[in-house]
Amino acid sequence: MPFEFNENTFISISTPLYMAVIGAEVLLSHLHVKKYYSLKETLINFYLAALNAGIDVLFRSIYVFVILQWFFSYKTWDLHGHPVVYWVLLFILEDLAFYFEHRVDHYCRLFWAVHVTHHSSEEFNLTTGFRSSVLQPLYRFVYFIPLAWLGFRPVDIVFMYSITQIYGILVHTQSIKTMPAWFELLFVSPSHHRVHHASNIVYLDKNMGMCLIIWDKLFGTFQKELPEEPVVYGLTKPLGNPHHPVKIVFHEWESIGKDLKKKTSAVNKLKYLFMPPGWSHDGSSKTAKELRKVISLPFQENN
Repeated sequence: MPFEFNENTFISISTPLYMAVIGAEVLLSHLHVKKYYSLKETLINFYLAALNAGIDVLFRSIYVFVILQWFFSYKTWDLHGHPVVYWVLLFILEDLAFYFEHRVDHYCRLFWAVHVTHHSSEEFNLTTGFRSSVLQPLYRFVYFIPLAWLGFRPVDIVFMYSITQIYGILVHTQSIKTMPAWFELLFVSPSHHRVHHASNIVYLDKNMGMCLIIWDKLFGTFQKELPEEPVVYGLTKPLGNPHHPVKIVFHEWESIGKDLKKKTSAVNKLKYLFMPPGWSHDGSSKTAKELRKVISLPFQENN
């Protein structure tokens, strides 16, 4: 069936590509005596990718062939007679859907508890792209529902997501410093994505796009990589045991549990779930937006 063909094609293309570029980056980083890779971090990256893939495989038949297919049955457009328009539109709209999913993951603590694993490494290399948000397949399909309703086949939506994921992984690199100006005007570059993985206050919650950087520029979440502010990778509060196979996935849920036990109102307890990470009812911790207000950032750029 077409879906199987697409998946097989994707695997046959992406696997040797990943092996080649990761091998090349490992070799170059060692030749230049740059510590881009460590064995423990690389292993935990692939461990998280395997967990994510397992959940996705188990749940995929439900969200593709039941949920998305149901919305597709009520499609509003029929674009199948225009294949170029169909695939270009699918790419653009799916990239936009990813931007909003990614933005919610950063601005709602409940979803940040899932996504935080992707940001927890203090290294940044091509295998960091495999450091998956393990539980994300359980809700990611919700952002695909409008696409199915518009008239895009569910199997095509999932295939396009797989294709764009290749690009999303390849921008996790320090080996490429900048791309041509025309490229960085439209597309997410390694420089843009280094900013996204930074724990520096000026860089927090910036550059959410997968392939196109235009969404960040349109919706006010763009930030250039600044030469006067070298990127520091990881979380604002580093993990105590970053290689624990369970805590690496659930550490933020544990923190949420502690906050929910605080003596405060029911409304505040809900805010600990749905407000941005760092929100607190007593000011004991701050969101990225609040931190930027109290710390002088004279060199911050937003466009």
